Amino acid sequence: MAHHKADLFKTIPHVRVAMAAIQPLWFLTGNKGKLKEAKRILGPLGFDVKALEINGQIPEVIEPQASILEEIALSKLTQAREILNALGKGGDAVMVEDAGLFINSFDGFPGVYSSYVHSTIGSEGILRLMNNNSDRRAEFRALAALWDGKKIHIGSGICPGHIADSQVSGNGFGYDPIFIPCDLDSNGEPLEFGTVGMISTDGIPFGGTSIEVKEKFSHRRRALQALILSLGRPSA
Repeated sequence: MAHHKADLFKTIPHVRVAMAAIQPLWFLTGNKGKLKEAKRILGPLGFDVKALEINGQIPEVIEPQASILEEIALSKLTQAREILNALGKGGDAVMVEDAGLFINSFDGFPGVYSSYVHSTIGSEGILRLMNNNSDRRAEFRALAALWDGKKIHIGSGICPGHIADSQVSGNGFGYDPIFIPCDLDSNGEPLEFGTVGMISTDGIPFGGTSIEVKEKFSHRRRALQALILSLGRPSA
């Protein structure tokens, strides 16, 4: 079941114990949109989310050649930990997040290459590739990995939907202007493609909605909530 931020303390009562041990939380990302989203979701829970920087610059990490998000995220997390150690902050927590747009009719493309594809052809390029394509189903996937100083925690989230016929301008980043999420049920869970739900963007892509509306559907929010649940569980 999806939860609103205000309800997370009620549903995860033992998260308070974990919070004190993982502040501050360094986030390795050069995406300001991702950083803002993480701050909005984790900030109210007591996490002091900060961008991991060296002299005001986001450190470069090697992008591994991998076919799944988890492999990429874990590789980046290892590199982020090495950077923290070099900065004398080895005892702090650090987080990375990787996400992608997976299009059904393209066998999951652009998938793990979403960032590169967007930087080269953009959302317009995806629309051109999908011209006259009747199967427009797609989904956003996100995977967040966090090192709390003792172990790695992983949370994943999915937002199913479809690719719009044209893009909109407004809020969001990445492929938000062309992605329309599936409706949600009364519990905030995604429904099957084409099913009318209690919560909907009414066919409007993420880029045309408010940040508050987007967060209800957000794959990153789901990944971060799963991460919070992992942090709140007793050590195995």
